[in-house]
Amino acid sequence: MTTNNKYVTATSRHPGTTTVKEAFDKLLQVYKLRGRFNETYLEAYWGKMMGQAIASRTTRLYVRESTLYIELSSAPLRSELVNAKQKVIQLVNKEVGSDVISDVVFI
Repeated sequence: MTTNNKYVTATSRHPGTTTVKEAFDKLLQVYKLRGRFNETYLEAYWGKMMGQAIASRTTRLYVRESTLYIELSSAPLRSELVNAKQKVIQLVNKEVGSDVISDVVFI
């Protein structure tokens, strides 16, 4: 297929078009859903972020007002994570790409 003697490939875009990622980011921004999207991402990818050992001992996980609540079935693991609270906050925020959580509460 030719247009004005130039070849158009499957990877070229027409002027004024945006990628799906750009459109989705704009949608989250316009409807002010970025925070909730990041919280849901955190809940969905907890196992990937923290590893299978921690994920398998997590019985409940949710975010409310920038606080991550984690319910664990292992008391020794809870004790370890309480000591590493700041590391957990940094790891989660880095993985999500923004400051989603500011505190962690272990239940």
